[in-house]
Amino acid sequence: MARRKVKPAADRAGQPFVVKNSRIAGRGGFATRAIETGERIIEYLGERVTHAVADARYDDYASATHHTFLFAVSRQTVIDAAVDGNDARFLNHSCDPNCEAVIERSRVFIVALKPIAKGEELVYDYAYTRDGSETEEEEYTLYGCRCGTKKCRGTILAPLTPAELKKRAAAAKKRHHPRHAVARTGHEG
Repeated sequence: MARRKVKPAADRAGQPFVVKNSRIAGRGGFATRAIETGERIIEYLGERVTHAVADARYDDYASATHHTFLFAVSRQTVIDAAVDGNDARFLNHSCDPNCEAVIERSRVFIVALKPIAKGEELVYDYAYTRDGSETEEEEYTLYGCRCGTKKCRGTILAPLTPAELKKRAAAAKKRHHPRHAVARTGHEG
C-alpha cells in the first residue's frame, strides 16, 4: 500500500472498468477503456469498523479459502466492502499487478501502476499483513494465489522479509534428519 501523489480520475463519463467473470478468482474488474499510469481508478468504499469487529465478522478458518472484502486503513479502522461497498471490492490480487492501493487520509484509492489496455483485468497486490501465526500450509492453501503470472509467489500474503526467510530455512533444516554416516558409506567413522 504505497503512499504517493496520484492523478485525479479522468473526467470521462462512467466507471473505467466493468465487473465480470475472472480466470483468477470469481469476478474481477476489466478496463472499459485505456487507463493511464498514475490514474486514480476508484475509491475502495464500505462500512468503517474496528479490527475487533472485522475479526468477529470473518473467520479465516471457517472456510477452505480466505475470502473477505476487508481493507485495513489504520491501526483502528478497517473498511468492510461487503457492507455498503462498491465495485472496487471485485478487483483481484496479482503478484505482478497493474494497479496499487494508495491510502490517503484513511481513504483507499486504486491507482494504475502502468498503462492498462481496454479489456485487461485490473489487479493489485493484496500483500496481506502477516501476523506470524501462518503456517506454510496455510500460506498456500488458505491464502493461496491464483494469478498465474511468472512472478507468482503462491500466496496473497505479503512477501517474507529476508529475516523471515532465514528463520524458515533454519526451521526446515531442523525438520530434516541429518544424513547418517553408516547409511552413506556403509561403515561408521
